[in-house]
Amino acid sequence: MSDCVERCYVSFAIGVALALFVGASSTFFGLDRDRALYPVVMFVIASYYPLFAVAGGSTPSLIIESGVAAAFIAVALAGFKSTLWFVVIALAAHGIFDLVHPQLYANPGVPIWWPSFCLAYDVMAAAYLAWLLASRKLRAHAT
Repeated sequence: MSDCVERCYVSFAIGVALALFVGASSTFFGLDRDRALYPVVMFVIASYYPLFAVAGGSTPSLIIESGVAAAFIAVALAGFKSTLWFVVIALAAHGIFDLVHPQLYANPGVPIWWPSFCLAYDVMAAAYLAWLLASRKLRAHAT
């Protein structure tokens, strides 16, 4: 197995484990009692690709990545103001974005293992948030 493929499998597994750890820890310690937690997580997730564009020194990538990040942040804000199910959708959609990102355009600052890590993290975080909302452990709608 090539080094790149092996790193991608490992980064995927770490993404799943880290998302579960962050989600479970947030629930255990009560950090997710505030509906703002997962929208803020989406803000952070959306900011990584623009950060990588800066690290890679690519202004064209920064412009594109900033626009994409703004769209994900807008959905997270809409979710905070209305229903957190929009945040579930944003997280899952960002995972799909991670899967196709390398085929859409180049961002020279993105580590080779990042798309698989972020795909795993995003989808698992979306699944965890969906579970919290479906089981009514977290209030979905704004008051």
